[in-house]
Amino acid sequence: MKLQKPKGTQDILPAESAKWQYVEGFAREIFKRYNYAEVRTPIFEHYEVISRSVGDTTDIVTKEMYDFYDKGDRHITLRPEGTAPVVRSYVENKLFAPEVQKPSKFYYMGPMFRYERPQAGRLRQFHQIGVECFGSSNPATDVETIAMAAHFLKEIGIQGVKLHLNTLGNPDSRAAYRQALIDYLTPLKDSLSKDSQRRLEENPLRVLDSKEKEDKAAVENAPSILDYLDEESQAHFDAVRQMLENLGVDYIIDTNMVRGLDYYNHTIFEFITEIEGNALTVCAGGRYDGLVAYFGGPETAGFGFGLGVERLLLVLEKQGVALPIENDLDVYIAVLGEGANIKALELVQALRQQGFKAERDYLNRKLKAQFKSADVFGAKTLITLGESEVESGQVKVKNNQTREEVQVSLETISQKLLRSFFEKLVLYIVEKNSQGFSPRLFLCSNEEIIDTTKAPTHVVSLLSLEIEIFVD
Repeated sequence: MKLQKPKGTQDILPAESAKWQYVEGFAREIFKRYNYAEVRTPIFEHYEVISRSVGDTTDIVTKEMYDFYDKGDRHITLRPEGTAPVVRSYVENKLFAPEVQKPSKFYYMGPMFRYERPQAGRLRQFHQIGVECFGSSNPATDVETIAMAAHFLKEIGIQGVKLHLNTLGNPDSRAAYRQALIDYLTPLKDSLSKDSQRRLEENPLRVLDSKEKEDKAAVENAPSILDYLDEESQAHFDAVRQMLENLGVDYIIDTNMVRGLDYYNHTIFEFITEIEGNALTVCAGGRYDGLVAYFGGPETAGFGFGLGVERLLLVLEKQGVALPIENDLDVYIAVLGEGANIKALELVQALRQQGFKAERDYLNRKLKAQFKSADVFGAKTLITLGESEVESGQVKVKNNQTREEVQVSLETISQKLLRSFFEKLVLYIVEKNSQGFSPRLFLCSNEEIIDTTKAPTHVVSLLSLEIEIFVD
């Protein structure tokens, strides 16, 4: 049997993982500005953590969960989403305690699992970046979190994103609307899809965001949640809208958007863009004020969002957004002969310990092949080390773009050649080259660099790591 990855999964190879690392690092930087800290939860949870919070009747629980009984006969599931595990952790670790600053802000990154039909940007193992904020029922928290998502999407380069906004109101408003929706849809039951006929009995709000044509036609004239908001719910939604307008965040009211999880109340939102004629949600979330209490904690307001990394990268690719990924080497060491092998190992290690990204040849190849590798790696600097260089204790350090060279002692490099000095050597060569000089530089034992050219002699002295140029 040929061993392959399971259906709905992918191998993220180095060229792609660099993009992932950039996106994750970018998210961390944005979240840091908003005072969010990272939390890491297990990738599997007790089944009830998900089923009770997400909702027993949701598609996630009824169709998509990877659940099993372990050897201790415990009902376990791979996590299908991030909010419920973070809330469980918040309660279990008593982060609601008075000594913990409120609101408490957390972000997470990691794999999630849902058994569904694999498609582009939507796999059975997918990766999610999300945030959760606990302890504030202030509508400003809703807006700050939405604005943070908008900030991230704009800065990362996603184009044509539109914010879709809705409210589910408080539990009383939601219950009143639920009944009105049942009353409206019941006479139309036979025209609904099979899934929506089931949802009508179990979770009628989910019929609103069905993608089936017959369901879209049925809900076209459905009552709006906005007509069933009580005073409290209306005031919260009005405040959210006003604050978004104050921040200059445009939005579209979408009363058919309900989100797929049962724990939401009040504000819900999605950021949607269009790719090749298809609407794609790139980020979504909302408020969940009852979830902490549901897990056994005190009544605690909550607000958060999640975004899929695979989908985000797909959108960036389709929109032609090139991420500024830096993979180039600082130094590549071309090695000639067995007699240089040990010294090359010492040299590359010394450079790495000083913070340089460095690589060397290990395959005893010809110089041409090694230089080609240096180009493939995008090496900024090239050092050729052979047996003669080992004997003389001197090597040539070449700027791989300008081809200018500096001769430097191995002892200087091995004794922690400082990055600032190394970079200034390269800059000096580039500067002189731009002035029409072709300098030949030599590092002397007294740490002076002598530049002998047809132009007046320049002596560059190292004084407190500052380069001063003296012209005779």
